[in-house]
Amino acid sequence: MDRPHYKFWPKRLPHALTPPATSLWDNLEISARRYPHKPAIVFFGRTTSYAELQEQAERLAARLFALGVRKGDRVLLDMQNCPQLVIAHFAILRANAVVVPVNPMNRAEELKHYITDPDAKVAITTGDLAGEIAKADAQLAPADRLAHLIVTQFTDAFDPDAPDTGPIPAAWRDWLLPRHALPPLASGETMAWAVAIDNALPLPPLEVGPEDLAALPYTSGTTGLPKGCMHPHRSLMHNAVAGNVWGNGTPETVTLAVVPMFHITGMVSMMHSSIYTAATLVMMPRWDRDVAGWLISNWKVTSWTNIPTMVIDLLASPSFASFDLSSLVHIGGGGAAMPQAVAQRLYEHYGLNYIEGYGLTETAAPSHSNPPDAPKQQCLGIPFMSCDARVIDPDTLLEVPSGQQGEIIVHGPMVFNGYWKRPEATAAAFIEFEGRRFFRTGDLGRTDEDGYFFITDRLKRMINASGFKVWPAEVEALMFRHPAIQEACVIAAHDAYRGETVKAVVVLRPQFRGQVREEDIIAWCRENMAVYKVPRIVQFAEALPKSGSGKVMWRTLQEAEPRA
Repeated sequence: MDRPHYKFWPKRLPHALTPPATSLWDNLEISARRYPHKPAIVFFGRTTSYAELQEQAERLAARLFALGVRKGDRVLLDMQNCPQLVIAHFAILRANAVVVPVNPMNRAEELKHYITDPDAKVAITTGDLAGEIAKADAQLAPADRLAHLIVTQFTDAFDPDAPDTGPIPAAWRDWLLPRHALPPLASGETMAWAVAIDNALPLPPLEVGPEDLAALPYTSGTTGLPKGCMHPHRSLMHNAVAGNVWGNGTPETVTLAVVPMFHITGMVSMMHSSIYTAATLVMMPRWDRDVAGWLISNWKVTSWTNIPTMVIDLLASPSFASFDLSSLVHIGGGGAAMPQAVAQRLYEHYGLNYIEGYGLTETAAPSHSNPPDAPKQQCLGIPFMSCDARVIDPDTLLEVPSGQQGEIIVHGPMVFNGYWKRPEATAAAFIEFEGRRFFRTGDLGRTDEDGYFFITDRLKRMINASGFKVWPAEVEALMFRHPAIQEACVIAAHDAYRGETVKAVVVLRPQFRGQVREEDIIAWCRENMAVYKVPRIVQFAEALPKSGSGKVMWRTLQEAEPRA
């Protein structure tokens, strides 16, 4: 295979990397031993040292073991970014169990699947979300329910009255500052975070290694409910280490952690990468441009992984002139293309190249990244360290020439093992190519003469709203539960800010026609699904276009939708 991109490869780096043959827990233990007093996390002015992080994670791991968690058990983790998320994540790993990260935007109807599919019996969450988990749990059959729910409050991790908390937006106060009541479980026990970690319980032996399952992040697709992606310690370890090396990470790196850590990018490229090298995570629970500007300025942030809409929003802040971005040495991200004008402004005013990358939940975040010294704008980059990526004809499965469109396929140590309990989906996701197992991304792309990859289209139905991936089949499945909806087809609509937004074309049942309005459907969706999945536009139709076999022709509706 010709590899023209090697001409642009950072000369200081090898093409492939040998990651440590240890568990992800070992990264925290080693960093805490080397740098016990160094800040691991900063959250509203409160600093958690590496020694404190390890101690709290071990105490929670001992509690999990006492609650019956054993090697390979799946534990639900449903939180916004906060120190407790990092503590709980590593506690689950230290208990020899598997992290099931859940998007905190999910509502009860969606959460039921995340309890039953991984057979979770223990969940860890924050007070603002605990009620939704309890509501979902109560609707399950007794045999499927949770046995234990551990609930923390955001203020367990900081003092809102301390003088150095920094700005707390008014819109955050209702969910961030109150101490929410602990909801009862239908067939189990709820425990406060403080009680959970205040123990002298014995720790189990560390029994997991590179091949054991570490995380089960879920991803949706063209059909059915979300599928769990089986990532062993070694796949996440590779990209955590490689991300550090690629981005010149050191123990002095200060990372702005605002990309959600339930998401594979935040989990691997920020959290695990930072813990491996003993960097400092300056954490934000949600996005707010003025909070971000203040944190970068005051904590001298050096590295910021984001989605482009965050950068656009920050640059548009009326307070922007008061922010000091001079400490930043690395800025980049993915999920959506960075507009060229914005990238150019970053470079001209701050000397920062915005480093775009590409990856999926199945590839532990990056499978591609732009070389820091030779990036191209609006480009996926080149195959990441240890990764082989090709562009093939999706029908013949033969590699296509440079410049020609085809499906991107990926092989490397960052690729997941397969889908949890979905052997058919796993088989369909992989092909043998040149004697090796390649993952079919479902994304259409091309390479240029330098070997850089560019995305051109998608084989799979997917809407990209400000970097959030919305899978129409999942939204449709939820919408069909509305009593007035006879049929629904979800497509992408142009949005000036989000890039794409969600639109639903709906056929009402005859008895509801004229009785239910578009805004009624939208309001119901807000009650039953994560807000980023909610259709912003609902269009009623007499019927949906169908093929001769009766399948809804979603592409016909999509192609009729006006483009920018």
